[in-house]
Amino acid sequence: MYLTDRSAPASEGAKTAPDRGPVRAPAVASTVLALGAVSMITDISSEMVTAVLPLYLIAGLGLSPLGFGALDGVYNGVSALVQLTGGHLADRVRNHKLIAGIGYGLSALCKPLLLFAHSLGPISVVLTLERTGKGLRTAPRDALISLSTPPELQGRAFGVHRAMDTTGALLGPLAAFLILSLTVDGYDAVFGVSACVAVLGVMVLMLFVPSGGDPGPTLPAASVKAASVKAASAKATAATARDVDRPAPVRLRDALGLLRLPRLRNLAICAVLLGLTTVSDAFVYLLLQRRTGIGDQWFPLMPLGTAAVFLLLAVPAGALADRIGRRTVFLTGHALLLAGYALLLWAPAWPALPFLVLALHGMFYAATDGVLPAAVAATVPGELRATGMALVGTGQALARFGCSLAFGAAWTLWGTGPALAAAAAGLLCCAAVAGFVLRPSAPQDTG
Repeated sequence: MYLTDRSAPASEGAKTAPDRGPVRAPAVASTVLALGAVSMITDISSEMVTAVLPLYLIAGLGLSPLGFGALDGVYNGVSALVQLTGGHLADRVRNHKLIAGIGYGLSALCKPLLLFAHSLGPISVVLTLERTGKGLRTAPRDALISLSTPPELQGRAFGVHRAMDTTGALLGPLAAFLILSLTVDGYDAVFGVSACVAVLGVMVLMLFVPSGGDPGPTLPAASVKAASVKAASAKATAATARDVDRPAPVRLRDALGLLRLPRLRNLAICAVLLGLTTVSDAFVYLLLQRRTGIGDQWFPLMPLGTAAVFLLLAVPAGALADRIGRRTVFLTGHALLLAGYALLLWAPAWPALPFLVLALHGMFYAATDGVLPAAVAATVPGELRATGMALVGTGQALARFGCSLAFGAAWTLWGTGPALAAAAAGLLCCAAVAGFVLRPSAPQDTG
């Protein structure tokens, strides 16, 4: 499996300069850094809104918790479903930056509209459009990262991007709380500043991100070389080169046919299985608060604890996955999440318990969030890269959404302890299945 791939030989990542010997390519492409900056700025804008939205809807507009739960489900479900559309469109028009830019632009456009939405109906429409933008941009953005990075450095590249993205997730809530404390019309001020920051992110995308990566030739390099050697004339050679440079259009049938690739299909199955047993962040924080008695005033800082650990470890975890194998790091991340569940279930209420659980939660994301797309990138042809990432990402997101619904129902019927124990048992079983499905292929005996 490609989750077990390690870094390629050094000769593949180096270039030879005359009279200078081999010259190493940059560890992280400039495209990755530019996209990381775009994601960081956009996440500052998005998390500013996310941090105040529950209070704004429930305390400000009087929305019931049940209504907020339904709205939150739509808010996240739309993004997952639209990923498939964004990925296929990006591959079909062969311009990942264009589709990503439309997604970023749509999300930025929705931020100022929150200033004029003061009831559930308009707010639902605005939030749905904002999540549509997120869904459109996710797969094309990840495809740009993978297409601009050598295969042996995919984990590091995604780790750098996720670290920059998480920096925005840290700064956004802090900026929102600062604005709320310093202004009179706090919510309107947060929405207005968020809109300005979102526009800045779109500008960075337009100015500093190239139009697309290099998906590679659609024919093997050896075939192209043989064809040029055997060409009978310069005219025939030129015609052959034009055919190679003009890739066939991507059809919907080709996109759906990706699931016939065994490696991609196995990755998608494992992502869905593990997603079905991954309790949502909000439930983890609520369980931790109930387990330790943390005061309400400290509750908003829990996501910052997870994000801080994720930020510190995302790049090292990605580099480690490139070195020792993505399967090992990916499964280790889920083992760390299982350890966090165990602490919530059985550990005494130590003063250090919140820090341990949040650290394990952040380590889980560092070991999985960038490693999975890096593994997907190694299994999908360049011309269908965004579609392949969207297939796996959508399956995982919908599975986690289903887990949230099931866990909420189990909490209501059984209580917190039995619900979490059932999730932990399911995660253990699904991780064992994933370890078997993603095991390295046995080397063939060439005699």
